[in-house]
Amino acid sequence: MEKKLIYLALVHYPVLNRHGELITSAITNLDIHDIARLARTYDLPAYYLVTPLSDQQVLARSLIDHWLEGVGGDINPDRREAMGLIRIAEDIKKVCSEIILETGRSVLVYVTTAKKCPNYVNWSGLRKKIEDQGRESILLLFGTASGFDNSVLENADGVIFPIEGNREYNHLPVRSAVAITLDRLLGDRN
Repeated sequence: MEKKLIYLALVHYPVLNRHGELITSAITNLDIHDIARLARTYDLPAYYLVTPLSDQQVLARSLIDHWLEGVGGDINPDRREAMGLIRIAEDIKKVCSEIILETGRSVLVYVTTAKKCPNYVNWSGLRKKIEDQGRESILLLFGTASGFDNSVLENADGVIFPIEGNREYNHLPVRSAVAITLDRLLGDRN
């Protein structure tokens, strides 16, 4: 059976601040570590950190290198294995280009959001698409700050139905959203 090619990207631009203004958010150490561990747990080929800011790319690379080449990986080989999945890219288009180059497959992009959008993709529909995956790779985009700029939603192949808990408060940490999403889409259903 051919391996499912599911990638994820944590996007720091183009995202919005709480006032709805376009910004580039800062990377965080916890997101880097925890999402890498999730990507390894669900056997993804790669996890992308997306930021156009060179200083943020340098910071991310130094954190990752500590676990890949430094003492961190010697102390915790499991963390080294997870951190080895991380790739850094300046934008979503570059992520898609790299996946196409690596796999020889087109890329279907699905976006997560806390907002309800028209024509969303429900969880079971996307899970079925993954199970029946043809010749496409799938890229799951997760936004930071207060969510994606509309340009990301408009250019995606689908927007995934939001994760809902208490309907009056819906602002999950992105690490939690990644964990729930990966389990709903790739977790064992037995």
